[in-house]
Amino acid sequence: MKKILVVDDDPDVIDASRIVLEKAGFEVHSASSRLLGMKAVVAQKPDVIILDVMMDEPDDGFHLAQDLRAAHIDTPILMMTSIGRVTGFSFGIDDELLPVNDFLEKPATPDKLLAVVHRLLNTEKGGR
Repeated sequence: MKKILVVDDDPDVIDASRIVLEKAGFEVHSASSRLLGMKAVVAQKPDVIILDVMMDEPDDGFHLAQDLRAAHIDTPILMMTSIGRVTGFSFGIDDELLPVNDFLEKPATPDKLLAVVHRLLNTEKGGR
C-alpha cells in the first residue's frame, strides 16, 4: 500500500484529503507544521508528500520543500495551496526556490487530487 503524507495546518483539509485518499486505497499520514512534516517524512517514508504553503509562517511549505531536497529526499511533492488565489501571485516549479513536482489549487476536487497523486506515483521519483 502506497503512503501519502499530507502536511497542512488546516484539519479540514487533512480530513478531506484523508477520506479521498484512503477510499482510493492509500495509507495516509498527516502533519500540521513544517517541523512535524520533516519528522513525519523521515519516520513514515511516504511515496508522495502533499504540502501546503502557508502554515505557522506564510512560507513554511516553501522552506520544507527546500529542506527536503537539501536532505536529498527526492519523494515527489505536490504543493496543494490557495496562495495563488489569496495573494494573486503565480508560482512555478523551480529546482532551487520551489523544488516541487506539481501544484494543485485549493480547494481541489477529489478526481483532480487523485489524478495528480497517481501521476506522481507512476513517474519514477516524480520526474526528478
